[in-house]
Amino acid sequence: MADQIDYGMFIMPFHPPEKAWAQCLDEDLELICVAEQLGFKEFWIGEHHTMKYENIVMPEMFISRALGETKSIRMGPAPVCLQQHHPAHVASRLAFLDHLSKGRLNLCFGAGSVTADQELYGLDPKNGSAMVQEAIEIILYLWSNDPPYHYDGQFWQINLDESVDQETGIGFIHRPLQQPHAPIAIPAMSRNSSSMKMAGARGYQPFAHCLVTGNVVADFFSTYEAAAQEAGITPDRSQYKVARSIFLADTTKEAQHLARTNSLGNNFEYIGRLFDKGLGRKIYKRDVEMPDAECNLDFLMTEQIIAGDVDEVLQRLLALIDETGPFGTLTLMSYDWGDKASWIHSMELFAKELMPALNKAVGVSV
Repeated sequence: MADQIDYGMFIMPFHPPEKAWAQCLDEDLELICVAEQLGFKEFWIGEHHTMKYENIVMPEMFISRALGETKSIRMGPAPVCLQQHHPAHVASRLAFLDHLSKGRLNLCFGAGSVTADQELYGLDPKNGSAMVQEAIEIILYLWSNDPPYHYDGQFWQINLDESVDQETGIGFIHRPLQQPHAPIAIPAMSRNSSSMKMAGARGYQPFAHCLVTGNVVADFFSTYEAAAQEAGITPDRSQYKVARSIFLADTTKEAQHLARTNSLGNNFEYIGRLFDKGLGRKIYKRDVEMPDAECNLDFLMTEQIIAGDVDEVLQRLLALIDETGPFGTLTLMSYDWGDKASWIHSMELFAKELMPALNKAVGVSV
Protein backbone atom coordinates (compact mmCIF):
# COMPACT_ATOMS: atom_id res chain seq x y z
CA MET A 1 0.00 0.00 0.00
CA ALA A 2 1.15 3.55 -0.74
CA ASP A 3 -0.19 6.78 0.69
CA GLN A 4 0.16 8.82 -2.49
CA ILE A 5 0.57 8.71 -6.23
CA ASP A 6 4.14 9.60 -7.13
CA TYR A 7 4.97 11.27 -10.40
CA GLY A 8 7.70 10.80 -12.96
CA MET A 9 8.45 11.80 -16.54
CA PHE A 10 9.20 10.00 -19.80
CA ILE A 11 10.70 11.28 -23.04
CA MET A 12 10.99 9.16 -26.18
CA PRO A 13 12.24 11.88 -26.96
CA PHE A 14 10.35 13.67 -29.75
CA HIS A 15 12.08 16.52 -31.62
CA PRO A 16 11.66 17.93 -35.14
CA PRO A 17 14.57 16.76 -37.33
CA GLU A 18 15.30 20.31 -38.46
CA LYS A 19 16.26 21.31 -34.90
CA ALA A 20 19.97 20.98 -34.17
CA TRP A 21 20.67 17.70 -32.40
CA ALA A 22 22.84 19.39 -29.76
CA GLN A 23 20.00 21.83 -28.99
CA CYS A 24 17.58 18.92 -28.55
CA LEU A 25 19.91 17.25 -26.07
CA ASP A 26 20.56 20.50 -24.18
CA GLU A 27 16.81 21.07 -23.83
CA ASP A 28 16.26 17.51 -22.61
CA LEU A 29 19.00 17.97 -20.02
CA GLU A 30 17.37 21.19 -18.87
CA LEU A 31 14.05 19.33 -18.74
CA ILE A 32 15.49 16.80 -16.29
CA CYS A 33 16.75 19.62 -14.05
CA VAL A 34 13.34 21.34 -14.09
CA ALA A 35 11.66 18.01 -13.30
CA GLU A 36 13.92 17.44 -10.31
CA GLN A 37 13.26 20.96 -9.01
CA LEU A 38 9.51 20.29 -9.25
CA GLY A 39 9.70 17.06 -7.26
CA PHE A 40 9.49 14.45 -10.00
CA LYS A 41 10.74 11.17 -8.54
CA GLU A 42 11.99 9.53 -11.73
CA PHE A 43 12.85 10.25 -15.34
CA TRP A 44 12.79 7.77 -18.23
CA ILE A 45 14.47 8.03 -21.64
CA GLY A 46 13.65 5.96 -24.73
CA GLU A 47 16.14 4.19 -27.00
CA HIS A 48 15.92 4.41 -30.80
CA HIS A 49 18.68 3.87 -33.34
CA THR A 50 17.30 4.89 -36.75
CA MET A 51 14.70 7.59 -36.07
CA LYS A 52 15.21 11.27 -36.89
CA TYR A 53 12.44 12.41 -34.54
CA GLU A 54 13.34 10.17 -31.59
CA ASN A 55 17.02 10.89 -31.41
CA ILE A 56 18.57 9.41 -28.26
CA VAL A 57 20.34 6.25 -29.36
CA MET A 58 21.77 5.17 -26.00
CA PRO A 59 19.86 6.43 -22.94
CA GLU A 60 22.65 5.23 -20.63
CA MET A 61 25.05 7.79 -22.11
CA PHE A 62 22.46 10.53 -21.72
CA ILE A 63 21.82 9.49 -18.10
CA SER A 64 25.54 9.55 -17.38
CA ARG A 65 25.67 13.14 -18.65
CA ALA A 66 22.58 14.09 -16.62
CA LEU A 67 23.98 12.71 -13.36
CA GLY A 68 26.27 15.71 -13.06
CA GLU A 69 23.35 18.11 -13.45
CA THR A 70 21.09 16.48 -10.85
CA LYS A 71 21.22 15.29 -7.26
CA SER A 72 18.26 13.10 -6.39
CA ILE A 73 15.99 12.22 -9.31
CA ARG A 74 16.14 8.58 -10.36
CA MET A 75 16.74 7.91 -14.06
CA GLY A 76 16.41 4.94 -16.32
CA PRO A 77 16.34 3.79 -19.95
CA ALA A 78 12.82 2.88 -21.08
CA PRO A 79 13.36 0.34 -22.25
CA VAL A 80 16.78 -1.10 -22.92
CA CYS A 81 15.96 -2.82 -26.24
CA LEU A 82 17.46 -6.10 -25.15
CA GLN A 83 17.34 -8.01 -28.41
CA GLN A 84 19.59 -5.35 -29.97
CA HIS A 85 22.48 -5.87 -27.53
CA HIS A 86 24.56 -8.72 -26.16
CA PRO A 87 23.26 -9.38 -22.62
CA ALA A 88 26.77 -9.46 -21.13
CA HIS A 89 27.39 -5.96 -22.46
CA VAL A 90 24.08 -4.76 -21.05
CA ALA A 91 24.90 -6.31 -17.65
CA SER A 92 28.32 -4.66 -17.50
CA ARG A 93 27.30 -1.19 -18.65
CA LEU A 94 24.23 -1.04 -16.39
CA ALA A 95 26.25 -2.19 -13.36
CA PHE A 96 28.78 0.53 -14.20
CA LEU A 97 26.04 3.16 -14.54
CA ASP A 98 24.45 2.10 -11.25
CA HIS A 99 27.73 2.83 -9.46
CA LEU A 100 28.20 6.12 -11.32
CA SER A 101 24.69 7.15 -10.25
CA LYS A 102 25.29 6.10 -6.64
CA GLY A 103 22.20 3.93 -6.85
CA ARG A 104 19.88 6.35 -8.68
CA LEU A 105 19.37 3.98 -11.59
CA ASN A 106 16.01 2.47 -12.55
CA LEU A 107 15.73 -0.30 -15.13
CA CYS A 108 13.19 -1.00 -17.83
CA PHE A 109 13.65 -3.98 -20.14
CA GLY A 110 11.74 -4.59 -23.33
CA ALA A 111 11.77 -5.31 -27.04
CA GLY A 112 12.41 -2.48 -29.46
CA SER A 113 9.47 -1.99 -31.80
CA VAL A 114 11.07 0.15 -34.52
CA THR A 115 11.13 -1.91 -37.71
CA ALA A 116 14.19 -0.09 -39.10
CA ASP A 117 16.14 -0.82 -35.90
CA GLN A 118 15.22 -4.49 -36.18
CA GLU A 119 16.21 -4.63 -39.84
CA LEU A 120 19.50 -2.88 -39.08
CA TYR A 121 20.43 -5.56 -36.55
CA GLY A 122 19.03 -8.44 -38.60
CA LEU A 123 16.33 -9.32 -36.07
CA ASP A 124 13.08 -11.25 -36.51
CA PRO A 125 10.31 -9.31 -34.70
CA LYS A 126 8.62 -12.62 -33.88
CA ASN A 127 11.52 -13.45 -31.56
CA GLY A 128 11.31 -10.21 -29.57
CA SER A 129 9.54 -11.51 -26.48
CA ALA A 130 11.63 -14.67 -26.26
CA MET A 131 14.87 -12.73 -26.71
CA VAL A 132 13.91 -10.26 -23.98
CA GLN A 133 13.17 -13.05 -21.53
CA GLU A 134 16.42 -14.85 -22.31
CA ALA A 135 18.45 -11.65 -22.08
CA ILE A 136 16.98 -10.84 -18.65
CA GLU A 137 17.84 -14.36 -17.45
CA ILE A 138 21.43 -13.93 -18.61
CA ILE A 139 21.81 -10.46 -17.07
CA LEU A 140 20.50 -11.59 -13.69
CA TYR A 141 22.62 -14.75 -13.86
CA LEU A 142 25.77 -12.70 -14.48
CA TRP A 143 24.90 -10.29 -11.67
CA SER A 144 24.40 -13.06 -9.12
CA ASN A 145 27.25 -15.48 -9.86
CA ASP A 146 31.02 -15.59 -9.86
CA PRO A 147 32.91 -17.17 -12.76
CA PRO A 148 33.10 -19.45 -14.54
CA TYR A 149 30.04 -18.38 -16.52
CA HIS A 150 28.13 -20.81 -18.71
CA TYR A 151 24.81 -20.15 -20.41
CA ASP A 152 23.50 -22.14 -23.35
CA GLY A 153 20.51 -20.23 -24.66
CA GLN A 154 18.44 -20.15 -27.79
CA PHE A 155 19.86 -16.80 -28.88
CA TRP A 156 23.06 -16.34 -26.89
CA GLN A 157 25.73 -18.64 -25.55
CA ILE A 158 28.23 -17.65 -22.87
CA ASN A 159 31.31 -19.64 -21.95
CA LEU A 160 33.84 -17.81 -19.83
CA ASP A 161 36.05 -20.38 -18.13
CA GLU A 162 39.56 -20.86 -19.45
CA SER A 163 40.53 -17.19 -19.17
CA VAL A 164 39.29 -16.77 -15.57
CA ASP A 165 42.11 -16.00 -13.14
CA GLN A 166 41.19 -15.58 -9.49
CA GLU A 167 44.56 -14.11 -8.49
CA THR A 168 44.51 -11.24 -10.97
CA GLY A 169 40.74 -10.81 -10.96
CA ILE A 170 40.30 -11.49 -14.66
CA GLY A 171 37.05 -12.96 -15.97
CA PHE A 172 34.65 -11.30 -13.50
CA ILE A 173 31.45 -9.49 -14.51
CA HIS A 174 30.88 -6.34 -12.46
CA ARG A 175 27.82 -6.27 -10.24
CA PRO A 176 25.50 -3.29 -9.67
CA LEU A 177 25.55 -1.11 -6.57
CA GLN A 178 21.90 -1.74 -5.75
CA GLN A 179 21.50 -5.29 -4.55
CA PRO A 180 20.50 -7.57 -5.99
CA HIS A 181 19.84 -4.99 -8.73
CA ALA A 182 17.93 -1.80 -9.49
CA PRO A 183 14.13 -2.01 -9.72
CA ILE A 184 13.06 -3.55 -13.03
CA ALA A 185 10.01 -2.29 -14.94
CA ILE A 186 8.46 -3.95 -17.99
CA PRO A 187 6.48 -1.92 -20.56
CA ALA A 188 3.17 -2.95 -22.14
CA MET A 189 1.49 -1.76 -25.34
CA SER A 190 -1.16 -4.35 -26.24
CA ARG A 191 -4.11 -6.23 -24.76
CA ASN A 192 -3.42 -9.58 -23.12
CA SER A 193 0.21 -8.51 -23.05
CA SER A 194 2.86 -11.23 -22.99
CA SER A 195 5.15 -8.68 -21.35
CA MET A 196 2.67 -8.24 -18.49
CA LYS A 197 2.43 -12.01 -18.08
CA MET A 198 6.20 -12.23 -17.77
CA ALA A 199 6.39 -9.23 -15.44
CA GLY A 200 3.69 -10.59 -13.17
CA ALA A 201 5.26 -14.03 -13.00
CA ARG A 202 8.62 -12.53 -12.02
CA GLY A 203 7.48 -9.70 -9.78
CA TYR A 204 8.72 -6.84 -11.98
CA GLN A 205 7.00 -3.45 -12.10
CA PRO A 206 4.30 -3.04 -14.79
CA PHE A 207 4.58 0.09 -16.95
CA ALA A 208 1.63 1.15 -19.14
CA HIS A 209 2.37 2.94 -22.40
CA CYS A 210 0.89 6.36 -23.16
CA LEU A 211 -0.48 5.36 -26.58
CA VAL A 212 -3.34 3.20 -25.28
CA THR A 213 -6.81 3.94 -23.91
CA GLY A 214 -7.93 3.52 -20.31
CA ASN A 215 -9.58 0.14 -20.82
CA VAL A 216 -6.30 -1.22 -22.17
CA VAL A 217 -4.41 0.22 -19.19
CA ALA A 218 -6.88 -1.71 -17.03
CA ASP A 219 -6.27 -4.85 -19.09
CA PHE A 220 -2.53 -4.54 -18.53
CA PHE A 221 -2.88 -4.81 -14.77
CA SER A 222 -5.49 -7.56 -14.94
CA THR A 223 -3.12 -9.60 -17.09
CA TYR A 224 -0.23 -8.80 -14.76
CA GLU A 225 -2.28 -9.61 -11.68
CA ALA A 226 -3.39 -13.01 -12.97
CA ALA A 227 0.17 -14.01 -13.84
CA ALA A 228 1.48 -12.85 -10.47
CA GLN A 229 -1.14 -14.75 -8.52
CA GLU A 230 -0.51 -17.90 -10.55
CA ALA A 231 3.17 -17.58 -9.63
CA GLY A 232 2.36 -17.13 -5.95
CA ILE A 233 3.25 -13.42 -5.97
CA THR A 234 0.98 -10.79 -4.45
CA PRO A 235 0.51 -8.04 -7.06
CA ASP A 236 1.10 -4.54 -5.73
CA ARG A 237 -0.72 -1.68 -7.42
CA SER A 238 1.68 0.82 -5.88
CA GLN A 239 4.30 -0.57 -8.28
CA TYR A 240 2.14 0.16 -11.34
CA LYS A 241 3.42 3.03 -13.51
CA VAL A 242 0.99 4.63 -15.97
CA ALA A 243 2.27 7.01 -18.65
CA ARG A 244 -0.10 9.73 -19.88
CA SER A 245 0.20 12.71 -22.20
CA ILE A 246 -1.03 15.64 -20.12
CA PHE A 247 -0.91 19.33 -20.96
CA LEU A 248 -2.09 22.05 -18.58
CA ALA A 249 -2.76 25.75 -19.01
CA ASP A 250 -4.71 28.41 -17.14
CA THR A 251 -7.85 27.63 -19.13
CA THR A 252 -9.09 24.43 -20.73
CA LYS A 253 -9.61 26.22 -24.04
CA GLU A 254 -5.99 27.36 -24.13
CA ALA A 255 -4.64 23.96 -23.05
CA GLN A 256 -6.61 22.07 -25.67
CA HIS A 257 -5.65 24.48 -28.43
CA LEU A 258 -1.97 24.21 -27.52
CA ALA A 259 -2.07 20.41 -27.19
CA ARG A 260 -3.59 20.12 -30.65
CA THR A 261 -0.99 22.36 -32.28
CA ASN A 262 2.25 21.87 -30.32
CA SER A 263 4.65 18.91 -30.27
CA LEU A 264 2.25 16.80 -28.18
CA GLY A 265 -0.43 16.70 -30.87
CA ASN A 266 2.23 16.56 -33.57
CA ASN A 267 3.71 13.49 -31.94
CA PHE A 268 0.42 11.57 -31.90
CA GLU A 269 -0.22 12.42 -35.53
CA TYR A 270 3.34 11.36 -36.39
CA ILE A 271 2.89 8.03 -34.56
CA GLY A 272 -0.42 7.59 -36.39
CA ARG A 273 1.35 7.98 -39.73
CA LEU A 274 3.87 5.35 -38.66
CA PHE A 275 1.01 3.00 -37.75
CA ASP A 276 -0.56 3.64 -41.16
CA LYS A 277 2.60 2.33 -42.83
CA GLY A 278 2.56 -0.94 -40.91
CA LEU A 279 0.41 -2.22 -38.06
CA GLY A 280 -2.54 0.08 -38.57
CA ARG A 281 -3.95 2.17 -35.71
CA LYS A 282 -5.13 -0.70 -33.52
CA ILE A 283 -2.93 0.39 -30.59
CA TYR A 284 -4.88 3.67 -30.44
CA LYS A 285 -8.28 1.99 -30.25
CA ARG A 286 -10.67 1.60 -27.34
CA ASP A 287 -12.86 -0.73 -29.40
CA VAL A 288 -10.88 -3.08 -31.63
CA GLU A 289 -13.64 -2.81 -34.27
CA MET A 290 -13.20 0.96 -34.49
CA PRO A 291 -12.17 2.08 -38.01
CA ASP A 292 -8.62 3.41 -38.30
CA ALA A 293 -9.94 6.60 -39.86
CA GLU A 294 -11.73 7.45 -36.60
CA CYS A 295 -8.49 7.20 -34.60
CA ASN A 296 -7.72 10.83 -35.37
CA LEU A 297 -6.68 13.76 -33.22
CA ASP A 298 -10.28 14.51 -32.23
CA PHE A 299 -10.56 11.00 -30.77
CA LEU A 300 -7.13 11.11 -29.16
CA MET A 301 -8.03 14.36 -27.37
CA THR A 302 -10.82 12.48 -25.58
CA GLU A 303 -8.65 9.48 -24.65
CA GLN A 304 -4.84 9.42 -24.73
CA ILE A 305 -4.34 13.18 -24.56
CA ILE A 306 -5.50 14.89 -21.37
CA ALA A 307 -5.51 18.67 -21.83
CA GLY A 308 -7.17 21.33 -19.74
CA ASP A 309 -6.94 23.51 -16.68
CA VAL A 310 -6.22 21.85 -13.35
CA ASP A 311 -9.87 21.08 -12.60
CA GLU A 312 -10.52 19.57 -16.03
CA VAL A 313 -7.41 17.40 -15.94
CA LEU A 314 -8.17 16.30 -12.39
CA GLN A 315 -11.61 15.06 -13.44
CA ARG A 316 -10.14 13.27 -16.45
CA LEU A 317 -7.58 11.53 -14.24
CA LEU A 318 -10.15 10.51 -11.64
CA ALA A 319 -12.26 9.01 -14.43
CA LEU A 320 -9.16 7.18 -15.67
CA ILE A 321 -8.48 5.76 -12.21
CA ASP A 322 -12.11 4.65 -11.93
CA GLU A 323 -11.56 2.63 -15.10
CA THR A 324 -8.01 1.37 -14.55
CA GLY A 325 -7.96 0.93 -10.81
CA PRO A 326 -5.34 2.64 -8.64
CA PHE A 327 -1.69 2.92 -9.63
CA GLY A 328 1.43 4.12 -7.85
CA THR A 329 3.16 6.43 -10.33
CA LEU A 330 1.73 8.81 -12.90
CA THR A 331 4.39 9.23 -15.59
CA LEU A 332 4.05 12.50 -17.47
CA MET A 333 5.07 12.42 -21.13
CA SER A 334 7.12 15.31 -22.44
CA TYR A 335 7.88 16.34 -26.00
CA ASP A 336 9.81 19.05 -27.84
CA TRP A 337 9.96 22.51 -26.33
CA GLY A 338 8.64 24.39 -29.33
CA ASP A 339 7.20 26.90 -26.84
CA LYS A 340 9.35 26.49 -23.75
CA ALA A 341 7.34 28.88 -21.56
CA SER A 342 4.05 27.00 -22.05
CA TRP A 343 5.69 23.61 -21.39
CA ILE A 344 7.33 24.76 -18.16
CA HIS A 345 4.07 26.37 -17.04
CA SER A 346 2.29 23.06 -17.71
CA MET A 347 4.88 21.21 -15.61
CA GLU A 348 4.52 23.70 -12.78
CA LEU A 349 0.74 23.36 -12.76
CA PHE A 350 1.14 19.57 -12.86
CA ALA A 351 3.53 19.39 -9.89
CA LYS A 352 2.30 22.24 -7.72
CA GLU A 353 -1.48 22.08 -8.22
CA LEU A 354 -2.64 18.95 -10.04
CA MET A 355 -0.73 16.27 -8.14
CA PRO A 356 -1.62 17.61 -4.67
CA ALA A 357 -5.27 17.82 -5.76
CA LEU A 358 -5.17 14.30 -7.22
CA ASN A 359 -3.65 12.82 -4.10
CA LYS A 360 -6.16 14.61 -1.93
CA ALA A 361 -9.00 13.27 -4.08
CA VAL A 362 -7.86 9.63 -4.13
CA GLY A 363 -6.58 9.41 -0.56
CA VAL A 364 -4.99 6.10 0.43
CA SER A 365 -6.03 4.03 -2.57
CA VAL A 366 -3.07 2.07 -3.92
